[in-house]
Amino acid sequence: SLEREFSIKSGQRVSNALRKLGHNVIKLDVDESIVDNLNSEKIDLAYIALHGKDGEDGTIQEILEVLNIPYTGPGVYPNVLSFDKIISKQIFISHNIPTPPFYFLNASSFRELGSSKLLPFIVKKIGLPLVVKPSAQGSALGIKLVNNAGDLPDAIISALGYSKKVILEKFIDGIELAVSIIGKEKPKTLPVVEIVPKKKFFDFESRSKVGEVDYFAPARISSSLDKKVKEVAIAVHNSLKCTKLSRVDIMLDRKEKIPYVLELNTSPGMTDTSLLPMAAEEAGIPFEELVDEIIKMSLSD
Repeated sequence: SLEREFSIKSGQRVSNALRKLGHNVIKLDVDESIVDNLNSEKIDLAYIALHGKDGEDGTIQEILEVLNIPYTGPGVYPNVLSFDKIISKQIFISHNIPTPPFYFLNASSFRELGSSKLLPFIVKKIGLPLVVKPSAQGSALGIKLVNNAGDLPDAIISALGYSKKVILEKFIDGIELAVSIIGKEKPKTLPVVEIVPKKKFFDFESRSKVGEVDYFAPARISSSLDKKVKEVAIAVHNSLKCTKLSRVDIMLDRKEKIPYVLELNTSPGMTDTSLLPMAAEEAGIPFEELVDEIIKMSLSD
């Protein structure tokens, strides 16, 4: 997947932690021989460190279910729902969870209607600035912030390079927050992490490079807002039927203090710049202990 580099970094860090914990680790890549490889090894648990397609769209989870191999992270259903941002946003709306106003387009309607018809309609419906993003993709790939209507066609074409459908979403001027959730019967939130990009926008480059972003854990928000943000995150986790772990990305509107939900991630990054380990660290849970906790609850299914 496009997030292969990111997946490899997560996988490497997790496998190092697993070895330190005394486990026998086999690293497997997801390719056409994945089923044979899974069958030939005696696997007690699959630790999923895959970001993007295959890892977060339910594919690998389905393979593991059929092969009867326990795995980390949420099941097939939450992965399928959360990977398609259009479906997940509709679910948030049906649960009265705030999410930025949006419109979606597919490649053929964009081709048929052309930008001269679509642009005025979209600008009127959503307003500027707006965010253009692929409906199925993770790690901020293909996401563009559009301030001028003239830049919209290029942003749409770019996003269509990653996904057949595109979301056009109202830009919320706010504080970007990430809420990591862990636990089975009673999911609990870890400290909220605040993300302050050096650029105006938290894009793929910022996510993957050290020093492009300042992080604050816990987030610099009032305790009442902290509580509100965590409640919304748990509502999102439950609305998509998540279990074991997830990370909810939220934009807290500066003026109205509404926590707008951007998306839920079923396979949060585990690299040294990733938000879940950062939140765990703030909660007094070192990386190896976090990995150990994830394994224990995944084996108790």
